[in-house]
Amino acid sequence: MKHSASFQEIHTAMKQAKDRRMFERYQTLYLYLQGTEVEQIAHIINRSPKTVKGYIQAYDTRGLSGLQMNHSPGAPVRLTKEQLEKLKQTIVDSVPHDVGFTARHNWTLEIIAAFIKREFGQTYSLRGISKMMHRQGLSYTKPTYTLAAADEKKQRIFSEVTFPNLKKDT
Repeated sequence: MKHSASFQEIHTAMKQAKDRRMFERYQTLYLYLQGTEVEQIAHIINRSPKTVKGYIQAYDTRGLSGLQMNHSPGAPVRLTKEQLEKLKQTIVDSVPHDVGFTARHNWTLEIIAAFIKREFGQTYSLRGISKMMHRQGLSYTKPTYTLAAADEKKQRIFSEVTFPNLKKDT
């Protein structure tokens, strides 16, 4: 077994780790190189022996850099490009009421999830829906309310004159 870092390097990395998970990985190595059994390390860090062995193997293969966490891309997209485009166009061009939902004006993550389930037979978490919308170039905004008896002339003056002037002052 080849160890590319010294105890001191691992101890220093452990002290400098700002992320709890990286600390745990360095600690695993530190304990292992001191002769602590894998099962005991697993108990100490509250992980499975398989996870501990994975950290050790990553270290043996690539040194300390092998312990770095990679970004998890998440589950693969389950909708086709055509389905994603249909979803985006539906959200952009209509309101939920237009496609059979009781909500009249606002698309919510819950309504989008229900639409995807109904139209495409796929289930997504709300976080998954949020990320999908972001990838589609859509963003969440809170609905604004308009007064039914508002003065249209005053609103137009505000949006065309007053508001742009306020923005210039900031």
